[in-house]
Amino acid sequence: MKQSRAMSLVEAVANVAVGYGVAVMTQILIFPVFGLHTTLAQNLKMGAVFTVVSIARSFALRRLFEAIRVRN
Repeated sequence: MKQSRAMSLVEAVANVAVGYGVAVMTQILIFPVFGLHTTLAQNLKMGAVFTVVSIARSFALRRLFEAIRVRN
């Protein structure tokens, strides 16, 4: 069965939200191990930056693979 556009959007938003949560939780747990002490606000901001970078990376790779598919 083919996925609808609406469900594709729901999946993409869920993926970004979960990724953001994972990034923030990882920072909170791992940074102190390396002697880095940040506030919750700083962790939330860094998580947002990592999320934007992740979306850009994902988009670029999708476009690259689509270009390869079209060329072949």
